[in-house]
Amino acid sequence: MASGRCCTFLEILLAIILPPLGVFLRFGCCSMEFCICLLLTILGYVPGIIYAVYVLVALDSDQHQREYYTLA
Repeated sequence: MASGRCCTFLEILLAIILPPLGVFLRFGCCSMEFCICLLLTILGYVPGIIYAVYVLVALDSDQHQREYYTLA
């Protein structure tokens, strides 16, 4: 089984290639992080990459408690 570092590295690599994909793998498709990343990627590729890498590195989905869970 892959370690946490390996999974994080692959998510960041996918986030550089296609930003919403890396965020989707960590948070799911109806999360606020995914929707923001998708919107930023549509508006500009570079802001989408910056946000995706920030979300993947700064926010820990297991330990970070959020007040919202999904949009739908």
